[in-house]
Amino acid sequence: MMAVLAYNASVGQTVLYAILIGIPTAIIAGPVYAKFIVPRIQLPAQNPLERQFIEREPRTRLPSFALTMGTLLLPVVLMMIGGWANVISTSGTAFNQFLLFIGNSVIALLLATLVSFWTLGIAQGFNRESILQFTNECLAPTASITLLVGAGGGLNRILVDAGVTHEILGLAHAFHLSPLVMGWLFAALMRIATGSATVAMTTASGVVAPVAMGLGYPHPELLVLATGAGSVIFSHVNDGGFWLIKEYFNMTVIQTFKTWTVLETLISLVAFGLTYGLSQVL
Repeated sequence: MMAVLAYNASVGQTVLYAILIGIPTAIIAGPVYAKFIVPRIQLPAQNPLERQFIEREPRTRLPSFALTMGTLLLPVVLMMIGGWANVISTSGTAFNQFLLFIGNSVIALLLATLVSFWTLGIAQGFNRESILQFTNECLAPTASITLLVGAGGGLNRILVDAGVTHEILGLAHAFHLSPLVMGWLFAALMRIATGSATVAMTTASGVVAPVAMGLGYPHPELLVLATGAGSVIFSHVNDGGFWLIKEYFNMTVIQTFKTWTVLETLISLVAFGLTYGLSQVL
Protein backbone atom coordinates (compact mmCIF):
# COMPACT_ATOMS: atom_id res chain seq x y z
CA MET A 1 0.00 0.00 0.00
CA MET A 2 2.89 2.39 0.68
CA ALA A 3 4.25 1.75 -2.80
CA VAL A 4 0.78 2.09 -4.37
CA LEU A 5 0.38 5.49 -2.76
CA ALA A 6 3.93 6.56 -3.62
CA TYR A 7 3.51 5.67 -7.30
CA ASN A 8 -0.13 6.86 -7.42
CA ALA A 9 -1.13 3.46 -8.80
CA SER A 10 -4.54 1.85 -9.04
CA VAL A 11 -5.09 -0.75 -6.33
CA GLY A 12 -7.38 -2.85 -8.53
CA GLN A 13 -4.98 -2.95 -11.47
CA THR A 14 -2.04 -3.64 -9.16
CA VAL A 15 -3.83 -6.63 -7.65
CA LEU A 16 -4.84 -7.90 -11.12
CA TYR A 17 -1.28 -7.69 -12.46
CA ALA A 18 0.03 -9.18 -9.23
CA ILE A 19 -2.19 -12.24 -9.67
CA LEU A 20 -1.12 -12.68 -13.28
CA ILE A 21 2.54 -12.47 -12.32
CA GLY A 22 2.32 -14.09 -8.91
CA ILE A 23 0.82 -17.43 -9.96
CA PRO A 24 3.62 -18.50 -12.37
CA THR A 25 6.20 -17.02 -10.00
CA ALA A 26 4.84 -19.12 -7.13
CA ILE A 27 4.86 -22.25 -9.28
CA ILE A 28 8.49 -21.80 -10.30
CA ALA A 29 9.83 -20.74 -6.89
CA GLY A 30 7.60 -23.20 -5.04
CA PRO A 31 6.95 -26.75 -6.27
CA VAL A 32 9.35 -26.60 -9.22
CA TYR A 33 12.33 -25.52 -7.13
CA ALA A 34 11.23 -27.71 -4.23
CA LYS A 35 11.34 -30.78 -6.46
CA PHE A 36 14.97 -29.96 -7.19
CA ILE A 37 16.21 -28.96 -3.72
CA VAL A 38 14.30 -31.27 -1.35
CA PRO A 39 16.32 -34.43 -2.19
CA ARG A 40 19.52 -32.46 -1.57
CA ILE A 41 18.64 -31.26 1.95
CA GLN A 42 18.89 -33.63 4.91
CA LEU A 43 17.30 -32.25 8.07
CA PRO A 44 17.90 -33.59 11.62
CA ALA A 45 15.57 -36.36 12.68
CA GLN A 46 14.32 -34.31 15.64
CA ASN A 47 12.82 -30.82 15.40
CA PRO A 48 12.13 -29.24 18.82
CA LEU A 49 9.29 -27.06 17.51
CA GLU A 50 7.74 -29.91 15.53
CA ARG A 51 7.74 -32.12 18.62
CA GLN A 52 5.41 -29.67 20.39
CA PHE A 53 2.74 -30.27 17.75
CA ILE A 54 2.96 -34.04 17.30
CA GLU A 55 3.59 -35.25 20.86
CA ARG A 56 0.07 -34.57 22.13
CA GLU A 57 -2.68 -36.70 23.55
CA PRO A 58 -5.32 -37.42 20.87
CA ARG A 59 -8.50 -35.39 21.43
CA THR A 60 -12.06 -36.21 20.51
CA ARG A 61 -13.11 -32.56 20.50
CA LEU A 62 -11.39 -30.30 17.98
CA PRO A 63 -12.13 -26.75 16.79
CA SER A 64 -13.88 -26.42 13.44
CA PHE A 65 -11.97 -25.59 10.29
CA ALA A 66 -13.65 -22.18 10.03
CA LEU A 67 -12.81 -21.30 13.65
CA THR A 68 -9.20 -22.42 13.23
CA MET A 69 -8.66 -20.51 9.98
CA GLY A 70 -10.40 -17.45 11.38
CA THR A 71 -8.05 -17.40 14.36
CA LEU A 72 -4.97 -17.92 12.21
CA LEU A 73 -5.95 -15.27 9.66
CA LEU A 74 -7.09 -12.69 12.24
CA PRO A 75 -3.68 -10.93 12.49
CA VAL A 76 -3.42 -10.84 8.69
CA VAL A 77 -6.86 -9.25 8.40
CA LEU A 78 -6.05 -6.71 11.12
CA MET A 79 -2.78 -5.74 9.42
CA MET A 80 -4.59 -5.38 6.09
CA ILE A 81 -7.12 -3.11 7.78
CA GLY A 82 -4.24 -1.06 9.16
CA GLY A 83 -2.75 -0.79 5.68
CA TRP A 84 -6.06 0.49 4.30
CA ALA A 85 -6.78 2.78 7.26
CA ASN A 86 -6.15 6.01 5.37
CA VAL A 87 -8.31 4.79 2.48
CA ILE A 88 -11.38 3.70 4.44
CA SER A 89 -11.29 6.51 7.01
CA THR A 90 -10.29 10.16 7.26
CA SER A 91 -6.68 10.58 8.28
CA GLY A 92 -6.25 11.96 11.79
CA THR A 93 -9.69 10.99 13.09
CA ALA A 94 -10.19 8.80 16.15
CA PHE A 95 -11.49 5.95 13.99
CA ASN A 96 -8.47 6.25 11.70
CA GLN A 97 -6.10 6.10 14.68
CA PHE A 98 -7.96 3.06 16.00
CA LEU A 99 -7.57 1.24 12.66
CA LEU A 100 -3.87 2.10 12.54
CA PHE A 101 -3.49 0.86 16.12
CA ILE A 102 -5.10 -2.56 15.61
CA GLY A 103 -3.31 -2.85 12.25
CA ASN A 104 0.11 -2.51 13.84
CA SER A 105 1.85 -5.86 13.43
CA VAL A 106 2.67 -6.23 17.13
CA ILE A 107 -0.83 -5.28 18.29
CA ALA A 108 -2.45 -7.50 15.63
CA LEU A 109 -0.44 -10.52 16.76
CA LEU A 110 -1.16 -9.75 20.42
CA LEU A 111 -4.91 -9.49 19.78
CA ALA A 112 -4.88 -12.74 17.78
CA THR A 113 -3.03 -14.50 20.61
CA LEU A 114 -5.59 -13.29 23.16
CA VAL A 115 -8.47 -14.37 20.89
CA SER A 116 -6.86 -17.80 20.47
CA PHE A 117 -6.97 -18.29 24.25
CA TRP A 118 -10.76 -18.42 23.84
CA THR A 119 -11.31 -19.94 20.39
CA LEU A 120 -8.67 -22.66 20.65
CA GLY A 121 -8.53 -22.87 24.44
CA ILE A 122 -11.50 -22.21 26.68
CA ALA A 123 -14.05 -22.94 23.93
CA GLN A 124 -12.42 -26.37 23.44
CA GLY A 125 -12.64 -27.33 27.10
CA PHE A 126 -9.17 -26.33 28.33
CA ASN A 127 -8.91 -24.72 31.74
CA ARG A 128 -6.74 -21.73 32.67
CA GLU A 129 -3.88 -23.92 33.92
CA SER A 130 -3.71 -25.83 30.63
CA ILE A 131 -3.75 -22.62 28.58
CA LEU A 132 -0.95 -21.19 30.72
CA GLN A 133 1.08 -24.36 30.19
CA PHE A 134 0.54 -24.24 26.42
CA THR A 135 1.46 -20.57 26.36
CA ASN A 136 4.72 -21.18 28.18
CA GLU A 137 5.62 -24.12 25.94
CA CYS A 138 4.79 -22.30 22.70
CA LEU A 139 6.11 -18.81 23.39
CA ALA A 140 9.34 -19.75 25.19
CA PRO A 141 11.11 -21.23 22.11
CA THR A 142 10.43 -18.04 20.16
CA ALA A 143 12.64 -16.03 22.52
CA SER A 144 15.86 -16.98 20.72
CA ILE A 145 14.21 -16.26 17.35
CA THR A 146 13.07 -12.85 18.59
CA LEU A 147 16.60 -12.12 19.76
CA LEU A 148 18.00 -12.95 16.33
CA VAL A 149 15.36 -10.82 14.62
CA GLY A 150 16.24 -7.92 16.91
CA ALA A 151 19.93 -8.33 16.07
CA GLY A 152 19.07 -8.26 12.37
CA GLY A 153 17.07 -5.08 12.88
CA GLY A 154 20.04 -3.50 14.68
CA LEU A 155 22.33 -4.32 11.77
CA ASN A 156 19.72 -2.87 9.42
CA ARG A 157 19.74 0.45 11.33
CA ILE A 158 23.54 0.58 11.36
CA LEU A 159 23.73 0.13 7.59
CA VAL A 160 21.07 2.78 6.95
CA ASP A 161 22.74 5.30 9.26
CA ALA A 162 26.09 4.59 7.63
CA GLY A 163 24.82 6.10 4.38
CA VAL A 164 24.24 2.95 2.31
CA THR A 165 20.98 4.42 0.95
CA HIS A 166 22.66 7.51 -0.49
CA GLU A 167 25.46 5.50 -2.09
CA ILE A 168 23.03 3.17 -3.86
CA LEU A 169 20.94 6.13 -5.03
CA GLY A 170 24.02 7.76 -6.56
CA LEU A 171 24.86 4.60 -8.50
CA ALA A 172 21.32 4.25 -9.82
CA HIS A 173 21.24 7.80 -11.14
CA ALA A 174 24.73 7.50 -12.64
CA PHE A 175 23.62 4.65 -14.93
CA HIS A 176 20.45 6.47 -16.16
CA LEU A 177 18.19 3.47 -15.62
CA SER A 178 14.54 3.29 -16.66
CA PRO A 179 12.05 3.71 -13.80
CA LEU A 180 11.03 0.04 -13.96
CA VAL A 181 14.59 -1.26 -13.76
CA MET A 182 15.54 1.42 -11.24
CA GLY A 183 12.66 0.42 -8.94
CA TRP A 184 13.69 -3.23 -8.95
CA LEU A 185 17.44 -2.60 -8.73
CA PHE A 186 17.24 0.04 -6.02
CA ALA A 187 14.92 -2.10 -3.89
CA ALA A 188 17.15 -5.15 -4.47
CA LEU A 189 20.31 -3.32 -3.39
CA MET A 190 18.57 -1.89 -0.33
CA ARG A 191 17.23 -5.33 0.55
CA ILE A 192 20.69 -6.92 0.35
CA ALA A 193 22.28 -4.09 2.30
CA THR A 194 19.70 -3.72 5.09
CA GLY A 195 17.87 -7.06 5.13
CA SER A 196 14.49 -5.36 5.42
CA ALA A 197 11.93 -5.73 2.63
CA THR A 198 9.89 -2.91 4.17
CA VAL A 199 12.84 -0.52 4.19
CA ALA A 200 13.75 -1.55 0.65
CA MET A 201 10.20 -1.09 -0.64
CA THR A 202 9.62 2.21 1.12
CA THR A 203 12.97 3.73 0.22
CA ALA A 204 12.94 2.59 -3.40
CA SER A 205 9.39 3.76 -4.08
CA GLY A 206 10.07 7.10 -2.42
CA VAL A 207 13.13 7.66 -4.62
CA VAL A 208 11.83 6.27 -7.92
CA ALA A 209 8.32 7.77 -7.79
CA PRO A 210 9.42 11.37 -8.54
CA VAL A 211 11.65 10.13 -11.36
CA ALA A 212 8.82 8.06 -12.89
CA MET A 213 6.39 10.97 -12.66
CA GLY A 214 8.92 13.31 -14.24
CA LEU A 215 9.43 10.92 -17.15
CA GLY A 216 5.70 10.27 -17.47
CA TYR A 217 5.97 6.49 -17.02
CA PRO A 218 2.53 5.14 -18.04
CA HIS A 219 2.27 2.02 -15.84
CA PRO A 220 2.70 2.88 -12.14
CA GLU A 221 1.14 -0.48 -11.18
CA LEU A 222 4.09 -2.28 -12.75
CA LEU A 223 6.46 -0.04 -10.82
CA VAL A 224 4.80 -1.28 -7.62
CA LEU A 225 5.35 -4.90 -8.64
CA ALA A 226 8.92 -4.34 -9.83
CA THR A 227 9.82 -2.60 -6.59
CA GLY A 228 8.13 -5.34 -4.58
CA ALA A 229 10.04 -7.99 -6.51
CA GLY A 230 13.34 -6.28 -5.78
CA SER A 231 12.54 -5.97 -2.09
CA VAL A 232 12.50 -9.75 -1.49
CA ILE A 233 15.71 -10.75 -3.25
CA PHE A 234 18.54 -12.65 -1.52
CA SER A 235 17.35 -12.92 2.07
CA HIS A 236 20.45 -13.55 4.17
CA VAL A 237 21.85 -13.15 7.67
CA ASN A 238 20.78 -9.53 8.20
CA ASP A 239 17.14 -10.43 7.52
CA GLY A 240 14.96 -11.47 10.44
CA GLY A 241 12.95 -13.78 8.18
CA PHE A 242 16.10 -15.74 7.36
CA TRP A 243 16.54 -16.68 11.02
CA LEU A 244 12.86 -17.42 11.49
CA ILE A 245 12.94 -20.00 8.70
CA LYS A 246 16.22 -21.45 9.96
CA GLU A 247 14.95 -21.94 13.51
CA TYR A 248 11.46 -23.17 12.62
CA PHE A 249 12.78 -25.88 10.31
CA ASN A 250 15.89 -26.60 12.41
CA MET A 251 18.20 -26.06 9.43
CA THR A 252 21.84 -25.02 9.32
CA VAL A 253 22.80 -21.62 7.92
CA ILE A 254 24.06 -23.26 4.72
CA GLN A 255 20.82 -25.19 4.29
CA THR A 256 18.82 -21.99 4.79
CA PHE A 257 20.87 -20.31 2.07
CA LYS A 258 20.21 -23.23 -0.29
CA THR A 259 16.48 -23.22 0.35
CA TRP A 260 15.07 -19.93 1.64
CA THR A 261 17.62 -17.54 0.10
CA VAL A 262 17.45 -19.16 -3.32
CA LEU A 263 13.66 -19.33 -3.16
CA GLU A 264 13.40 -15.60 -2.37
CA THR A 265 15.85 -14.78 -5.15
CA LEU A 266 13.85 -16.85 -7.63
CA ILE A 267 10.70 -14.97 -6.65
CA SER A 268 12.47 -11.66 -7.22
CA LEU A 269 14.01 -12.55 -10.58
CA VAL A 270 11.02 -14.37 -12.06
CA ALA A 271 8.54 -11.73 -10.88
CA PHE A 272 10.65 -8.92 -12.31
CA GLY A 273 11.15 -10.76 -15.58
CA LEU A 274 7.39 -11.25 -15.96
CA THR A 275 6.72 -7.66 -14.93
CA TYR A 276 9.18 -6.38 -17.52
CA GLY A 277 7.62 -8.65 -20.15
CA LEU A 278 4.16 -7.37 -19.27
CA SER A 279 5.39 -3.78 -19.61
CA GLN A 280 6.40 -4.55 -23.20
CA VAL A 281 2.92 -5.86 -24.01
CA LEU A 282 0.84 -3.11 -22.40
